[in-house]
This record gives sequence, C-alpha cells and structure tokens, in this order.
Amino acid sequence: MSGSDPGKLISKADNLTTLSLTRWSADWESATRLYEQAANGFRVSKDYENAKLAFEKASKGREMLSSPWDAAKSMESAAALAKELRNWTEVIDFYRKASELYMQCDRPQFASDSLAKAARAVEDALPSDAIKLYSDACVLLEDDRKEQMALDLYHAVTNIYVKLEKYTDAVAFLLKLGLAADKCNATNSQCKAYLSAVIVYLYAHDLKQAEKCYNDCSQIDAFLRSDQNRFAGKLLSAYKEGDVEEIKRVAQSRSITNLDSVWVQIIKLARKLPTGDVAAFKTNAAIGEGEALDENDLK
Repeated sequence: MSGSDPGKLISKADNLTTLSLTRWSADWESATRLYEQAANGFRVSKDYENAKLAFEKASKGREMLSSPWDAAKSMESAAALAKELRNWTEVIDFYRKASELYMQCDRPQFASDSLAKAARAVEDALPSDAIKLYSDACVLLEDDRKEQMALDLYHAVTNIYVKLEKYTDAVAFLLKLGLAADKCNATNSQCKAYLSAVIVYLYAHDLKQAEKCYNDCSQIDAFLRSDQNRFAGKLLSAYKEGDVEEIKRVAQSRSITNLDSVWVQIIKLARKLPTGDVAAFKTNAAIGEGEALDENDLK
C-alpha cells in the first residue's frame, strides 16, 4: 500500500465516507487509515498542500471514531505543514483545534504545548497573535498548577513586547512571571523577573516607575534579600546621581552578564543603558530633597 498513489487513496477514502443508495453508513475506520497513508505519501513527495488536506481529513476521521488524541496528532501534523506553506492563519487554527482535542483527553500540558508551537511559528509574522497564543498556553498550565512549565512562555511574551517597544506591557508580563515563579518556589527566576522589570523601565527612561516597581517588589522578602535587589538598588542610585559612567559600569556587571539566555532581550536593553539625559534625574532628585527640607522647616 505504501507504493500506492496517494491521490487514489484520498478518492477511495472519500467514497467510503460518502453516503449513497448502496452505502447507508460511512466506514470511517477504513477511510481514516487511507487518509493517513495518503498524507504520509504526499508528505514524502513534498506535496505539502495535499498532505495538509489529507491530515485534516484524517483528524476528522479520528474524531468520528471518538479518538481525540489521535485526532489531535493529525491536526498538529496539518499545522506543521501549514507552517511549511507559510499559511499563518491555518497554523493558528490547526494548532488551536489540536489544543481543544487534547483538552478533550484531559491533557492540558499537551494542549498548552500546541498553542506554544503555534505562537513560535507565527511570532515573527504575527507577533500580536503569538502573544495571545502564549498567554492562553500559560493559562492552561496555571490552571493545571504547572506554573514552572509556564515560565519560558512568559519569557517569550516579554521578548516580543520588548521587540515591539511596548515596554509597559513587557513589565506587566515580567511581573506575572514573577508571580508564577513565586507559586512554584522558583526564587531565582522570580528575582530575575523583578530586576528585569526595573531595567525595562529604565530603558524606557521612566525612573519614577522604575523606583516604584523596585519598592513594590522589595516588599517580597525573597527579592529584598537577593543579589538582584542589590544590583537594582545600585543602578537606581546611579541614575539618581546622574552618573553615566556608574550606570554603564553597573549595567555591564556580572549580575546582567550571568542572566540565562532566555533573558536575551533584557541583556540587550541593559547594555544600552543609559538612554536619554540622566542629568535631569539628578536635578529632579535634588529638587525633591529640597522640597522635603522646606516642608520640615515649616513644622
């Protein structure tokens, strides 16, 4: 059968699922086997379009046979071929369908992985869709109390937001990452997430928000006692002093260079610090201290 024409296999399978005066019920079991054989035949010959269509039909057949697990596997194969064809809409649709089928099997980790595969496939072409896919994948894992497995997905979303220069959104996901890390006792990742949030705000030239973020995160004991906290404090102090050279020195220190590869976008931002005119920060800090003294003098 492996040497058979896949096109003829599709036609034969279609006939087995078409009702007529002489066929009152569809033979989905036989048809599905034929669809799968045809799909593999088309894929070997690199006819990806027809292979994709055959895997779609095979997936439907497995659904009709009440086998959602196998249906999901075929749908993922169709999605992978859609990726080869650069049909991003189908990539998203097929992987989402596979995710839904995995959930029918009560396998949220596999369902999440399907969404993550879709996100990675469309990340460059459709970044906004990738963010949504990654976010939905995180929700599935968190609902299953598998926060540890969601951490890399939060990294991925953060990196996309940084590339898009949407720094406030990037910080929001870094804080979500920190919360997820806290739930699974991943203290190192938690502290790195909070440090990264401060760095992103500083890169966006928003010292006020950077300080607020630092102070808020320092309410968490794990971060307060961490090397990342001390590093963030040094960086903020250098900004308030308007010391460009100290900012550069701190930003190039081992606390940054030792970050894992998943923090690549944060490392790139840190190495570009400072951005804008930091002298204004020193002036504003001095004014703030003066105002505080004046207030005390009036008492």
